[in-house]
Amino acid sequence: MSRITVSIDIDAPRQRVWDEIAVLESHVEWMADAERIDFLTESRSGVGTRMEVLTVVGPLKTTDVMEFTAWDPPERMAIRHQGIVTGVGEFRLTELDGARTRFTWDEELTFPWHLGGAVTATFAAPVLRRIWMRNLKKLRARF
Repeated sequence: MSRITVSIDIDAPRQRVWDEIAVLESHVEWMADAERIDFLTESRSGVGTRMEVLTVVGPLKTTDVMEFTAWDPPERMAIRHQGIVTGVGEFRLTELDGARTRFTWDEELTFPWHLGGAVTATFAAPVLRRIWMRNLKKLRARF
């Protein structure tokens, strides 16, 4: 298992940041590793929403099935990964001063034994940390 946490401060109020990230289909616009999102439920937001995300990291592609397990506007959304890579993740928005928001992305991922298990997790963590930090910088640039 690998735990990865990145965060960034955004010069926008928490509600405005939430309004941006709550549009789940827009995540492909600021997440370099998310190539396509297909919803598996009629719902496009909230607990129980399920989606398939075509995830691309370098030459590797996988379809990540995610289900939202928490949806607490404007503070937190959480998911459970149900694809080849399993685990949990969440986005947390912390109000800093009314005009700025700290966005924290936290994930615990488990890689299957046939893909290298813990060894792959060890090598994947710094790569994913860099990608996700770039994603957050791209999100911040939208404000």
